[in-house]
Amino acid sequence: MVSEEEWREVFGDDTARTHRLSAHQLEQVGSALPAVGDLDLAVRRLLAGPLARLARRVRPRKTWDDLVLGEPQLDQLRTIAARFRHAGTVYDDWGVTSASGRGIVALFTGPSGTGKSLAAEVVAHTLGLDLYKVDLSAVVSKYIGETEQNLEKLFSAASAGSAVLFFDEADSLFGKRSDVKDARDRYANLEVSYLLQRLESYDGIVVLATNLPKNLDDAFLRRIHEVVSFTLPAVDERRAIWAHHLADGDLPVDRGVDLARLSKQFEISGGIIRNVVVGAAFRAADEGRPITMAHLLQALSGEYKKLGRLLNPEDFVVTG
Repeated sequence: MVSEEEWREVFGDDTARTHRLSAHQLEQVGSALPAVGDLDLAVRRLLAGPLARLARRVRPRKTWDDLVLGEPQLDQLRTIAARFRHAGTVYDDWGVTSASGRGIVALFTGPSGTGKSLAAEVVAHTLGLDLYKVDLSAVVSKYIGETEQNLEKLFSAASAGSAVLFFDEADSLFGKRSDVKDARDRYANLEVSYLLQRLESYDGIVVLATNLPKNLDDAFLRRIHEVVSFTLPAVDERRAIWAHHLADGDLPVDRGVDLARLSKQFEISGGIIRNVVVGAAFRAADEGRPITMAHLLQALSGEYKKLGRLLNPEDFVVTG
């Protein structure tokens, strides 16, 4: 990372140091800045190349109002944001030392569709950071050494913008080390060791998401600052999620939609509820009508079939 003096030589005394750049990155951003005219935009363009090949950029738009979670989980998410926001005060001004680096590693556990990705987006939006969802199929390689090289490119680029890195199905990359039986096992264990070192040197936020937390290597678990458990929503929470998605944009909704029945009768995740509302919206648009209970129940039936759940036809009959 460049020094304060090197930063001032390129950007002048009036430009606050807002990014952690290597010497090479400083040179690239400094060259691009006159044409771009904005430091943050110049850094984003720097990130675009290496990160675009390994991760998908998400422009965070979701806020705390979009999250339907219990207060304990919300408090943990606020803590993650606070740790990042006040790192300079605690580590620099107050001189507190950290045994595991300045960055934050959070573990989000729970079934698919319970809000793990959404929560990461809310944290990124709160801090004004970009969110990158890591494409493990692009990062992990069967060729020895290539996975490590990809991870180095990923973390080096993300460091410049303090991006939030989101690893979905993290157990596939951060899994337990195996007994060494051949050269591949030995190198896989080296990759895990490299990941541990890189997590400690990364100053941003890393979110590991999984529904199999027991499969994570214990060495990673020791470096996690917050473990946030996402569970299937209870009845009241499901009703709030239904209401939130049906109020999205200018959706026309029939007065006969029974939120009480939907929330009590169907034990599903927030992600599925979102899919149902979207599916019902297309059905309603095709008929030129507001979203009715029939549209929602038809979309629900389709989601149940996709999930392989048993269908009781009576559950999907419009009553009243």
